[in-house]
Amino acid sequence: MEEFKTIKLNQQPGELCKILKMHDLVQSGGHAKMEISLGHVKVNNQIETRKAKKIVAGDIIEFDNKKFKVIV
Repeated sequence: MEEFKTIKLNQQPGELCKILKMHDLVQSGGHAKMEISLGHVKVNNQIETRKAKKIVAGDIIEFDNKKFKVIV
């Protein structure tokens, strides 16, 4: 069984780059955009290169060898 950390959204949908920054997974918004554009982030097991990808409850974000389940 895989272990997930959780990311709680105050409202949904949320933008992928903002979620990475708001939850301190990256140092800045620019860093989030760079990591996404380089293909270092997956959403629901698919590489995601859209910085403004809408994220909703139940989505799984993978970044930096960690998995995060999105909840509201």
